[in-house]
Amino acid sequence: MLAEVRENFDVKNLTSFKIGGKISKVYFPKSVDEFEEILSCEKNVKVFGNLSNTLVSTDGYDGVVIITSKMNNYLWTEDSSYFWAEAGCKGPMLARMTENAGLSGFEFMIGFPGSLGGNIFMNASAHGQCISDKLISVKCYSKEKGVFELSKDEMQFGYRSSICQKEDIYVLGAEFELGKKSSEEIKMKMEENLAFRKAHQPSLSLPNCGSVFRNPEGNSAGRLLDEVGAKSFTSGGVKVWENHANFIVNSNQTGTSTDVLELMLKMFSSVKEKFEIELIPEVRYLGNNNIREVELCKTLNIR
Repeated sequence: MLAEVRENFDVKNLTSFKIGGKISKVYFPKSVDEFEEILSCEKNVKVFGNLSNTLVSTDGYDGVVIITSKMNNYLWTEDSSYFWAEAGCKGPMLARMTENAGLSGFEFMIGFPGSLGGNIFMNASAHGQCISDKLISVKCYSKEKGVFELSKDEMQFGYRSSICQKEDIYVLGAEFELGKKSSEEIKMKMEENLAFRKAHQPSLSLPNCGSVFRNPEGNSAGRLLDEVGAKSFTSGGVKVWENHANFIVNSNQTGTSTDVLELMLKMFSSVKEKFEIELIPEVRYLGNNNIREVELCKTLNIR
């Protein structure tokens, strides 16, 4: 096997929450061929990108994981608006690259810590832009079909959703047709996006996993959580961010995964009790060694 592999790998420092224990086996493929080879040899594999939207159990995970962060090749021909990138490419890198090329469509990713694959998986959006807006097709993998391609329509994009959340389909890369604008216009838009993020979201230096819950249709999770007093909620070493009630921060890096899930349950239950609305988590979970955490994930409907 050619792909890099680590056993009993301590994943904590790779996660944006700075929480997590040891994973039995982690692969870091650098190509589609290596990715296919791993899945031909391993069973019950879980695939992640940059672990920016994932809570990894402090008690670790007894299983096999693929992290696609090293699948980060891209292809663009000068004077062309077509852009191809692999799943492991980070959003801010793609935003800066396309800025320099005078290509518009990725400005919203400038402040995202996640990878392209993760952004496609959840149909990431912000500031009036969405990953699916300029998308043409996605190269995918499933155990039944191997490597295959899905069009934008076949991806079944919705708010924070795609076919990848409904079926065992993994994103390997995608092709986009971007718009053409001056680099100055694109840079200005990205600076606006960064300023908004700085004012409304915790910085990446303050360990967090982004928005904790999706916005209910026609409503705001942050507003609902604010109205139940969530900004004062704490659990062990983590707390709700004082400037926005839909963020949990591990400010002193002393929090555990159980702390996070218990705090999520308190947030979820408070909104449900007052508004009869069940918030849907955006956070993904990886772990199987802690019974309480498994129970919490079932209650919160975290995958």
